[in-house]
Amino acid sequence: MSAIEQVLAKIESSFEDQKDRWLAWLRIPSISAQPPHAGDCRAAAEWACAELKELGFEAGVRETAGHPVVVAHHPGPGGSDVPHLLYYGHYDVQPPDPLDLWTSPPFEPVITDGPNGPRVYARGAVDDKGQVSMWLGAFRAWHATTGTMPVRISVLIEGEEEVGSLNLEPFIAENAEELRADIAVISDTGMWDIDTPAITTSLRGLVYTEVTLKAAVRDLHSGMFGGSALNPINALTKALGQLKDDAGVIQVPGFYAGVQDISSRQSNQWASLGFDEAKFLGNIGLSVPAGEAGRSALERLWARPTADINGIWGGYMGTGSKTVIASEASAKVSFRLVPGQDPEAVVEGFKAFMRARVPADATLIFEVFGQGPGLEVPLEGPVVRAAQSALEDEYGKPPILMGCGGSIPVVETLRRILGLDSLLIGFGLNDDQVHSPNEKFDVRCFHQGMRSHARLLGKLAKAD
Repeated sequence: MSAIEQVLAKIESSFEDQKDRWLAWLRIPSISAQPPHAGDCRAAAEWACAELKELGFEAGVRETAGHPVVVAHHPGPGGSDVPHLLYYGHYDVQPPDPLDLWTSPPFEPVITDGPNGPRVYARGAVDDKGQVSMWLGAFRAWHATTGTMPVRISVLIEGEEEVGSLNLEPFIAENAEELRADIAVISDTGMWDIDTPAITTSLRGLVYTEVTLKAAVRDLHSGMFGGSALNPINALTKALGQLKDDAGVIQVPGFYAGVQDISSRQSNQWASLGFDEAKFLGNIGLSVPAGEAGRSALERLWARPTADINGIWGGYMGTGSKTVIASEASAKVSFRLVPGQDPEAVVEGFKAFMRARVPADATLIFEVFGQGPGLEVPLEGPVVRAAQSALEDEYGKPPILMGCGGSIPVVETLRRILGLDSLLIGFGLNDDQVHSPNEKFDVRCFHQGMRSHARLLGKLAKAD
């Protein structure tokens, strides 16, 4: 048996043990957004650190201004002819609320049968403890079989991804020399479907803002002042209602600067995937596609920018009636960006858009909570080729090269500070209900993800 065959055999014989380790980590309620769970976040970090130490890594729980990070290093087999990989993941999870919509307690993993076999339901099942546990399982199989790792490996597992990674960038900058590698490997994305693996080649960036429109110095009686005084809620909703025209084109000045149309090659490949938008929308109770007219479904999801009002409030929102004209109104507005767009320019364009559409008596206050550009991931190099080969060996078909409508800010951080490109190979599915009640991860995806990571390491070490 080749080294890879022995490692894969070890994964099969020890699979129940690795699954139990995954479930044990899921039981730790590491909710980074909620201060009462700070101790649980530390416990989750210490759990991951202990796992890595068991596998021969030099590992430690390192402090930040917020929740700690786990950093670990393994020298591999020695020599300079093997690549150095930086594996990134996060141990923190989203709050499970609303709890009454869960069919089982969110931090008590439950395994039930699904259309493709057993599934694990728990908060963090897939995002990201499940996907991190896959590569930890691949490491464990290599260690058990060979006593070492086949390549040089560093690990960075953070605890604030779900709250914006505020303290990660300073940590990476302060420890840049220690964390440098040849490429980062990240499993926090998805597959095309359960039978078809994928490598994500592009990510949309994000600008997230809050705008508040203020008018009178106090709330007003609508009978006494209605018809004379400016209503901030009316003014704000009127302005925001003009964000898009009837064709779905975003009206922020300069918004499309730098946006490129996808190539005919991309268009043809995505068209060949047979994406069923009606089914995609039907699964969430919708039927009519939104977005830019004249663009294909996958183009709108992966390669076009968006503008969305994520929340809006002002005035009286209690039970019954209160005839008040509020003194202010607010909204949260986000923009998904594609490669080529400048986040700073989008922020300034949005400010100009709003200022041009509100009355003279209105005062606008803007707050920017986060911004990052869209990214394209290179498809050249030995690690990417090894990943394509590993996935094809595991699934019997080449991986789809797909875009991702979401953002993974650490990808941009690693490129900017460390000069690292990232390999994005994920094993989640569209129905995993990430960030929602009843988050789940198919055991088959977990299993084949672990095998795929083990194959990738073997390919890079030329062990087959």
